[in-house]
Amino acid sequence: MKKTILYAIFTLLLFSSFRMDNQPAPGPLHGYSAVNGIQMYYEIYGQGQPLVLIHGGGSTIETTFGRVIPMLAKKYRVIAMDLQAHGRSGDRDAPESFEQDADDVAALLKNLHIPKASFFGFSNGGTSAVQIAIRHPEIVDKLILGSALCKRSGVPEQFWGFMKAAKLANMPEELKEAYLKVSANPGGLQVMHDKDAARMLNFKDIPDEEIRSIKAPALIIIGDRDVIKPEHAIEMQRQIAGSELAIIPGGHGEYIGEITTLKSGSKEASFVIPMIEEFLNKTKR
Repeated sequence: MKKTILYAIFTLLLFSSFRMDNQPAPGPLHGYSAVNGIQMYYEIYGQGQPLVLIHGGGSTIETTFGRVIPMLAKKYRVIAMDLQAHGRSGDRDAPESFEQDADDVAALLKNLHIPKASFFGFSNGGTSAVQIAIRHPEIVDKLILGSALCKRSGVPEQFWGFMKAAKLANMPEELKEAYLKVSANPGGLQVMHDKDAARMLNFKDIPDEEIRSIKAPALIIIGDRDVIKPEHAIEMQRQIAGSELAIIPGGHGEYIGEITTLKSGSKEASFVIPMIEEFLNKTKR
């Protein structure tokens, strides 16, 4: 039973998502942009200050943020993209890395003539957002780090053993269907899975000095039953000067409508999004 639970936790972290039957209406603007040798798909919703959304592993724009985009787009110009090898975006003959994600997102924003934005990354996307703040601090206004991982010790030790057993067959069917629904390359599903798994297996701690170098105001969010340890989120909050921490009732991603949490009828997003808006609207000190 313990092994089953641990593998389920691994699946949530690696392949966090949202039901495709709750997709937002098509955005007013979408397209592809040439980014570091790949064609990156993006969507833009709403008007106002720019807010960039970065999805989790194994996911797409819709599967991670489908429920909350309509809420956020009421007040912000929301920019979302499918990362390398995910959804509608292209791939390159190179492994995935959180550093490459950061460079890709920065290049996309340059192409879209957006010099500065706030960023909301979830799960693997949260780790990519951390790298954006480290590698491209000049483009970061504020950071929202949802269930982000910066250290291998930030998840249970057993997690890493089960990573080695990752197989496409164990990937949630909803995520497979979501990828196949939007991708023109069905064979890319296996590639995405394998690259995501390899990235996690090869994940190395982000050095303390790099985390401490982040100057942008940050809001760190986890669930109280998240795969991310509370101790890890607390340590991040202590290392990023002036950051805030919110521990929300629920599991990994329940606060934005992660796919496995919807069956419980969770309403967390209805109060977490106003909390995020309050953070984004605060005047910098």
